[in-house]
Amino acid sequence: MTATDPAAAELLVRGELTVRGRIREASNAALYCTVTHEDREAACVYKPVAGERPLWDFPDGTLAGREAAAYEVSRATGWDLVPPTVLRDGPYGEGMCQLWIETGPGAELLALVDGEEPEPGWKAIGFAEVGEGRTALLVHADDDRLRRLSVLDAVINNADRKGGHLLPTADGRLYGIDHGVTFNTENKLRTLLWGWAGEPLPEEALDVLKRLRDALAPSGLLTAALTPLITPAEIDATRARVDALLASGTHPEPGTGWPPIPWPPV
Repeated sequence: MTATDPAAAELLVRGELTVRGRIREASNAALYCTVTHEDREAACVYKPVAGERPLWDFPDGTLAGREAAAYEVSRATGWDLVPPTVLRDGPYGEGMCQLWIETGPGAELLALVDGEEPEPGWKAIGFAEVGEGRTALLVHADDDRLRRLSVLDAVINNADRKGGHLLPTADGRLYGIDHGVTFNTENKLRTLLWGWAGEPLPEEALDVLKRLRDALAPSGLLTAALTPLITPAEIDATRARVDALLASGTHPEPGTGWPPIPWPPV
């Protein structure tokens, strides 16, 4: 089953979860599972709320709902940048369940290069220490898929867009994962995708933001989908971020008082 299959979300909601192992690299409990319903089966990730690590700036027990909310916003954009994700009960209680994405070969998205300026086709992120007092320029690809993801991150206020959260697939798609620290009412945007900061938003992005603004109206479909997942204040803040992006017409720039780049970057 692929992430674009219309039945994927239903399978995640209705299917029986069987735990197959633990993803040890994850900072919170993340379990590799299969989900089965009738004649359908798929691999997925299940992150129980009980396994969430407390954070000082996010309420306890809310990360799973934020992951599901990020999927709902992604789905409303039409870009489908987040794999199907639902909030459901599982073997260890309520948690996030997300379709597993098999990565495939693709164009390089991030690189460390010598020099002060990026080569054509690349966007500068900033300088990074690479050992023995040497620095290199961290860059990301000037890629439309990444640019869409940067717009989504600005809308959901993603506080942790790392390189390891980018999943290219063999069919040329790109997915973003790990959206537990999103939708804060304060500006928390922290990302590797600053290459377009201050540049005009593409017409495609402006059209998507206008659709999101309509969908986030008090009686809008996206508001209804988000209401069980995040707080009314967080929905209001999301609506305000969309309005601000449309008013400026530009990609956001790094703020002050908050590290703009996650560490480690991958």
